[in-house]
Amino acid sequence: MSAIAPVLDRIDANLEASLERLFALIRIPSISTDPAYAKDCRRAAEWLVEDLKTIGFDASVRDTPGHPMVVAHHDGPQGSPHVLFYGHYDVQPVDPLNLWDADPFDPKVKELEPGRKVITGRGSSDDKGQLMLFVEACRAWKEVHGSLPCRITLLFEGEEESGSPSVKPFLDANSEELKADFAMVCDTGMWNRDTPCITVGLRGLVGEEVTIHAAERDLHSGVYGGAAANPIRILAKILGDMHDETGRITVPDFYDGVEETPSQIKAAWDKLDISPLLGDIGLSVPSGEKGRSIPEMVWARPTAEFNGISGGYEGDGFKTVIAAKASAKVSFRLVGNQDPEAIRASFRKFVEDRIPADCSVTFEKHGGSPALQLAYDAPIVTKAASALSDEWPNKALVLAMGGSIPIVGDFKRRLGMETLLVGFGLDDDRIHSPNEKYDLSSFHKGQRSWARILAALTA
Repeated sequence: MSAIAPVLDRIDANLEASLERLFALIRIPSISTDPAYAKDCRRAAEWLVEDLKTIGFDASVRDTPGHPMVVAHHDGPQGSPHVLFYGHYDVQPVDPLNLWDADPFDPKVKELEPGRKVITGRGSSDDKGQLMLFVEACRAWKEVHGSLPCRITLLFEGEEESGSPSVKPFLDANSEELKADFAMVCDTGMWNRDTPCITVGLRGLVGEEVTIHAAERDLHSGVYGGAAANPIRILAKILGDMHDETGRITVPDFYDGVEETPSQIKAAWDKLDISPLLGDIGLSVPSGEKGRSIPEMVWARPTAEFNGISGGYEGDGFKTVIAAKASAKVSFRLVGNQDPEAIRASFRKFVEDRIPADCSVTFEKHGGSPALQLAYDAPIVTKAASALSDEWPNKALVLAMGGSIPIVGDFKRRLGMETLLVGFGLDDDRIHSPNEKYDLSSFHKGQRSWARILAALTA
């Protein structure tokens, strides 16, 4: 505690100055998807490089075919861990501008409600505010101790909001420079304003489009009905067969590689009020696997969902035809060690085995990636959770996510690194929407949190 206490004091003392630095970055309209803002994206990268140099980082702008990367290095004590911290400086477009209460690139602190102040502006939460938390934690460490507690590499991207086309080639070309003991990513959030969390699981994905072909043309249902194969009926039966009465997926070997969530983690999840997840969309009865809680369903269990279905006459009114073909888009969310290509092959066989002899089926692949899972009791998780719990009113939660963060998969597959996911955004931050904001408490205590995490991971 002797090393961290003065760092926390310095963060408190530097709060106003750190806000001004964040405001300066937010004022740069670094919208990556719009070519009109290319110069602003470079300007944001250059601003970050100059700011990092004031802390002692060896920082540079690295050109890519798109917007530049920012890479920075700082030495640490001999034998200390080497960490790679990732964030992105680009932001979403601000349209529709008329729905903003103020200029999206003129940040301010305003009182949202009594006792709750927020930072306003595009990028205040996603991801400039989150990114600068770690920079400010490093600044305070350096000012107090004259050094950083470990070796740190920073990678700030300029294309996250436009698909990250340059990331994979950049990681491949600079893998030796960027490899570290583990990565840290700030692009996540908190459970609520008083409860931090660490994300240890990200589900993988398999996408398939299946089309069943029957007659050579659409048929009159009065003339051919009952005799000709109906691909819509065949498809509906196949899709219906994919789940049993308990909600389990019936595709053979689908659950290979799926492990049970530790009992202590499930017990902690059971205490969470996640009822608004369904209630806010007008539903109330979970439809997944029976005997599983909602948190477990969306964070730790695999799924098979139907995302679109088409066939026959789909226009206004009514047309009595038997379609020549019918299609469905099917997605699988994966967990644990499920193999995306094995799932794809098993699904295709499942379908093929149910096609009548005079019909055929074709498939179109729509991507696939494995799940990512950090052990719930991994040392970096337990140390970070303890550090966060020391800073916030409530104990840190260890959660998983139903979606994916592509850069985390790239770190794992291209650089061989696990990733610690910690962020301080909130559900009401309105990221990607007008009137984006970031709680001042997230900005202040987030800096303190990263300082504590650095101390805990290097103790």
